[in-house]
Amino acid sequence: MKQFLLLAAVLFTTHLFAQQGNDPVLMTINGTPIYRSEFVYLYNKNNAQNALDKRTLQDYLELFENFKMKVLEAESEGMDTTKAFLDEFLGYRRQLTPPYLTDTVMRNKLEHQAYNRLTKEIDVSHILIRVAPNASPADTLKAYQKIMAIRDRVTKPRVEMVIKKGFLSKKRVPKVLPPESFETVAKEVSEDPSASQNDGHLGYITGFMTIYPFECVAYHTPVDSISMPVRTMYGYHLIKVNGIRPSRGEVQVAHIMRFAQKGSSDSVMTAAKHAIDSIYQVLLHGADFAATAREASQDRSSAVNGGVLPWFGTGFMVKEFENMAFSLKKGEISHPFQTVYGWHIMKLLNTRKLAPFAQKREEIERRIQHDDRAAIIAQSFINKLKTEYHFHVDSAALAPFYQLAEKYSIKDSLFRVVSYKLDAPIASFDTIQLTQKDFTDFLVANPTSQKPSPKEVIDEKWDQFVSNELMSFENSQLEKKYPDFANLVREYHDGILLFNISNKEVWDKATKDEAGLSAYFKAHKSNYTWKEPHFKGEIIYCKNEDVRNQAQALLKKAPRDSVDSYLTAHLNKGAVCVIKVEKGLFSKGENPAVDKLVFHEGDFEPKSDFPIVFFVGKRIQQPENYNDVRGLVTADYQNYLDAEWVKQLRKKYHIVVNEAVLATIKEN
Repeated sequence: MKQFLLLAAVLFTTHLFAQQGNDPVLMTINGTPIYRSEFVYLYNKNNAQNALDKRTLQDYLELFENFKMKVLEAESEGMDTTKAFLDEFLGYRRQLTPPYLTDTVMRNKLEHQAYNRLTKEIDVSHILIRVAPNASPADTLKAYQKIMAIRDRVTKPRVEMVIKKGFLSKKRVPKVLPPESFETVAKEVSEDPSASQNDGHLGYITGFMTIYPFECVAYHTPVDSISMPVRTMYGYHLIKVNGIRPSRGEVQVAHIMRFAQKGSSDSVMTAAKHAIDSIYQVLLHGADFAATAREASQDRSSAVNGGVLPWFGTGFMVKEFENMAFSLKKGEISHPFQTVYGWHIMKLLNTRKLAPFAQKREEIERRIQHDDRAAIIAQSFINKLKTEYHFHVDSAALAPFYQLAEKYSIKDSLFRVVSYKLDAPIASFDTIQLTQKDFTDFLVANPTSQKPSPKEVIDEKWDQFVSNELMSFENSQLEKKYPDFANLVREYHDGILLFNISNKEVWDKATKDEAGLSAYFKAHKSNYTWKEPHFKGEIIYCKNEDVRNQAQALLKKAPRDSVDSYLTAHLNKGAVCVIKVEKGLFSKGENPAVDKLVFHEGDFEPKSDFPIVFFVGKRIQQPENYNDVRGLVTADYQNYLDAEWVKQLRKKYHIVVNEAVLATIKEN
């Protein structure tokens, strides 16, 4: 699929967002149709039950007309084709697409499956025979045959010839023996390095603790049974399930630790044991655990918090630490115990059961995104798209790529030269036809592969190519398929344009139009009167009398519009501050110094570091110019400009409302 498809759709937004069929035209603006669904969506959203500024249907209709005219004006000026607009709009659209570009049924199924597995903990052992993910077929077969032979050893009875003594003779007879011990065989043959210490025993696992294929087989193998071989990225595994129990939930503990890692010298081990025993005696005599942890624990990351560790459940800590945590009662302090990291004393602070699915769902969704389940969901979605859009591939047109891959690497220039001569149709779906050249373009842009054989490389690249094309096409269809998505995207699209055009015609224009602001203030001066006088000027805080004298001398030549910066620049040297200036327009109650010095009210007292305070300025009864009430004038001037702009737009754009369609809309 061509990459410009989505961009082209965006550039023709009227067609992109149009809801045909059962969605009648509510109005036309200069012939451009505006559909009922768009008006209803925005009317309901902005006139919801809890809205502070509810509007009647007729009132909102006028606002909606103004809104759409402004958007059309922005489009007529090409604002919807600028790079800045497209980057912002398409960036937002990308944030909205993930929920629509996934198989929600499969995702929900895997989320519930994951939660159900979290409710159980399975005690497992395994035997591993390593084989690389990209191993050749011959190496893969060799590893499989090896793991199957091992499985026979641990699942099938053995027949051993033994000597049986008779009255006058001895003879060899077969004796049936049980299968070999899984643990013994694991220690002997498993290629998991830990098997030499743990006999293949991994302990209890739960959901997300192992890679997904291993997890699936573990949860489907009955207790005391041994699975068939399961392939993971590490190789082939045999899994034995030793037991199953309900989830133990999570615990929160605090601990005190003395480092003495496995393999440390005897002197280090002895010193750590002596230190932890001494700390334990202190605790037995009533010392506060948190205070002791802060002082004595060598795990400084937790010591600063009184030894408190984050909540954890099965499989998140080393076995000795985990077992101790789940053996304690709330508030109980353990005796000193050892792990591979050193010696610990633990206090159980709290416990909690596995949270309900609704509470765990967000966490499960995040973990699935970094798990093999994500690929399962993605492939399921692609399969659905293939069915929906009647995907068809011409195997004969794909065959030359297998032949070329046998001769050349797809990174080889000869592969490109020959493959670019191919341009026959290779696949189709919906209205899209893909050609051999399209596939070649993809191969040239994406040549890297870890697959061991030429056929597997082409298969992998073909699947990637098809997935990309189907996803790109589906992405371009979202507005047509999902009205809620279309409404959200259109709202953001029009919102950006409204902001940009309004900024140009009203907001930015008003803030920069000094002459316009001044004229507007003079024409509406009566709207900006004060009930109480204001002080306009500067309050000056000085270190001492000498600074005040210098300041008063400088004031005689200081520019009136920059008294504050002039004084501070001349009197403050580097980090030494001897003068502070507050400049502004103050009413009573806004500044204690102004209240005291200007209005002779209040109980202001200068601070000791700036004991000398005086003012420069005057009391004014009413605003002298628009700068005295700039915020209010600017807001009113913006409203004025907007109203004048709307008048111009209504002269430019001819609006025709379908009253019959309008009558079908229920007023909130």
